[in-house]
Amino acid sequence: MPVRDAGAMTDTPRQHHWRRDLIELAALFTAVTIADTLAKTVVNAPDGPVTLLVCALVLAATAGLHTWWARRHTHAPPAPPDTGPGAGGAPGPADGTEAGEPDGAPAADARAAGGAEGDVPTALWRMRTTVREEPGSLARMCTALARHGVDILTLQTHPLGASTVDEFLLRAPAAMEPGTLARLAAEAGGSDTWTERADAHDLVDTPARVLGLATRAALDSAELPLALRQLLGRCTVRSVPGGASPDAGEPASGEGELDGTVLRLPDPAGGEIVVERPQLPFTPTEFARARALVELDTRLGRQRMPRGRDELRLPRGESLTVRRADAADLDAARAMHARCSRRTLSLRYHGPSRDADRYLNHLLSPRFGRTLAVESASGDLVALGHLLWDGDESEAALLVEDAWQRHGIGADLLRRLTRMARDARCESVYAVTQAGNTGMVAAMRGLGLPLDYQIEEGTLVVTARLTAAGQPPLPQCR
Repeated sequence: MPVRDAGAMTDTPRQHHWRRDLIELAALFTAVTIADTLAKTVVNAPDGPVTLLVCALVLAATAGLHTWWARRHTHAPPAPPDTGPGAGGAPGPADGTEAGEPDGAPAADARAAGGAEGDVPTALWRMRTTVREEPGSLARMCTALARHGVDILTLQTHPLGASTVDEFLLRAPAAMEPGTLARLAAEAGGSDTWTERADAHDLVDTPARVLGLATRAALDSAELPLALRQLLGRCTVRSVPGGASPDAGEPASGEGELDGTVLRLPDPAGGEIVVERPQLPFTPTEFARARALVELDTRLGRQRMPRGRDELRLPRGESLTVRRADAADLDAARAMHARCSRRTLSLRYHGPSRDADRYLNHLLSPRFGRTLAVESASGDLVALGHLLWDGDESEAALLVEDAWQRHGIGADLLRRLTRMARDARCESVYAVTQAGNTGMVAAMRGLGLPLDYQIEEGTLVVTARLTAAGQPPLPQCR
């Protein structure tokens, strides 16, 4: 097939450029002839050289003035290219606004989906609303938010067939009330609208956040409940062993089950994982994401745990090792129990010392939290610290062998557990102990965090708030 010339693809017929070249050449010869004739006439005149010099100066001054004027006054921007039908583009609006821009909305607001200008204080919000699955529904929502200075930072869609759940991350003026967002969504056709304050963690790109959660779950079995919670937002994640709870319902099928505000997923470690979010129903999209995360954990198989070790040097000179612990440390933990006094076990487990061993399977399971172990130079466990997941909160529990108490081991473990809780975005850490356990109370005070105390029938609950505090300097044990 012959190659088509670019000129042949237009509607204008090909021009004969040699005619234009001939005309330009003739004009050049004519100009030279006229200039030569004038120069001879001026030179042969009585004041010819002076006249010629004056003309040259005038021309130079005129050129300089033109250059100065051109630099001082910039030219107007070129007219936009023709976007009419003849140019292959869509016709633009007659009033000069951008195509697709609503009446009265500035172009910048339309492009950015709204935003507070200047240094107006702003706040981050998460909003979910259900709209009809039809052309223009999202545009109406964006326009309604833009007109009130609300900037859309991210958007996720959850198709439901005849409708779609749109999930927004918004930057709104700080003075805007939560009810205003719901009202704007309703005016734009949204229903079942839900809003919640967000923070800087939500600014992470969604695919990048999901990949990060998958990586964490792949490296550490204890991360699966946390990864599910961060993936699905504010919810409660429970690991239920098979047949352990009479009200747990039928076991989840191999694919899991979605029932409104409850997700039931098969637990790779046995039993099932139950995720509850009463304030907001789950969507099929969220169910598929959670199922994919659990399937990843299942395919990776055996329990995984970071093998990092930290050194803990006591004031009296001994060097101990702090590391993560799991079910493989069950025998060593039982041996430590055997070396502890009845009082120590009673303060830790709030019951008869003979029942202490039966708690270890639960405490050392990565499905319920994380455990730190302190190991002596001889390889014996001398202390255990447990961080148990409890929704937005986490429970910290400590056990230090009698011979190693009063040396700062418990305080060090508690600071490390608190750091773990903060990294998991828990709002608080609490300890349940007896009112006479002065060691645990002193360790909680040593965190330097705001504390709440509640006591009932001799049981003391001390809660440390994490949301407004700086991170402790001690590193997290991995």
